[in-house]
Amino acid sequence: MNYILFDSFERNKLLPFVYTRPVADIRVGILTIREKWEKLLGEKTSTLSEDYLSKKYPLVKADENILINGSVLPTPALVTKVKGLKKGETLAKSDFVIAIRLGSDDVEKMNESKSDTIQQSTLEFLQIQNNWDIFSLNEAALLADFELLTKNRTSQPVSRTNFIVGDPGLIFLEEGAKAEYAFINTTDGPVYIGKEAEIMEGAKIRGPFALCEHSVVKMDAKIYGATTIGPHSKIGGEINNVVVFGYSNKAHDGFMGNSVMGEWCNIGAGSNTSNLKNTYDFIRLWSYDEESFVNTGLQFCGLMLGDHSKCGINTMFNTGTVIGVSSNIFGAGYQRNFIPGFSWGGTHGLQTFKLDRAFKVAKAVMARRGITFSETDQDILTHIFKESSSRRFR
Repeated sequence: MNYILFDSFERNKLLPFVYTRPVADIRVGILTIREKWEKLLGEKTSTLSEDYLSKKYPLVKADENILINGSVLPTPALVTKVKGLKKGETLAKSDFVIAIRLGSDDVEKMNESKSDTIQQSTLEFLQIQNNWDIFSLNEAALLADFELLTKNRTSQPVSRTNFIVGDPGLIFLEEGAKAEYAFINTTDGPVYIGKEAEIMEGAKIRGPFALCEHSVVKMDAKIYGATTIGPHSKIGGEINNVVVFGYSNKAHDGFMGNSVMGEWCNIGAGSNTSNLKNTYDFIRLWSYDEESFVNTGLQFCGLMLGDHSKCGINTMFNTGTVIGVSSNIFGAGYQRNFIPGFSWGGTHGLQTFKLDRAFKVAKAVMARRGITFSETDQDILTHIFKESSSRRFR
């Protein structure tokens, strides 16, 4: 069977993170949503997303296809239901489509296709509907991924130099992972350390926590769960319930809580993120879908930082701040709660971060990780630059 992960019509609620990727490539827990599905299905998947992303994330069709909503986090029971779909059958929960089986001719006009049969599911599952769900649901997703990745496997030995509180059996080190003279507490959840990742001496970690491959926790960092640090990242300072997709750095002192950071981001030394209002009110966050601020229903919500965005030293982010793709923010005082993509500046004023400069920075940053900034990447950023122009400097 050919499996395709599709973006639903509600994908705009997950901007700015899905500007640069399909919904299924959001990281929550340890793995991306796509990686979860592929591991449980035992099959590779392709993507049905926006046209401008199709070159980087191509659609692969076959005579028979099962299309799966890319915002849904799989469970073994749900995967069994999806695999069992018959031709023309839809798996749904009320009006929400989980998956649908279609022939090749109907894949790209999925929304117009009429199912012969709708199978209603009573199964429980997690779904990423809004960008704040990424950190809010991270604990549940991390626990599920830890079980998925470590079941019937043996961890590399944990060094005796570490000070461990809780069950040592809830610490799992992949091949080449290192942790020396660190404080690790598994009382509230497991700690996963990926291949060639390192926790430096003096770091304090409380689970649930995941450090993905080739990432580093710097000396004396203080990390609370539920936190995920994606691959090839460097993290320091104080972190609480944060998801970093990967290839990003917050290497120095400063606080970040209840936040999401995309790829190719950098946080300057001494920068801080507020995650709680002095009034203890629920936090409102900019919604690209609504073109206004919406109520999250959360008391704790920090920073949503789109791919390729960065900030200077001692930058202060207000409670519930959204920053688009490829912005550079700096200057004294609290920044605006919403800064569109390709903005340059801060409290003293903003101007357009021009495409040629954005390309130059992206090329240099990605080269440091041994990755080429391709023509396809350039085309994607160009599309985002044009699409976000109407939001700049309102």
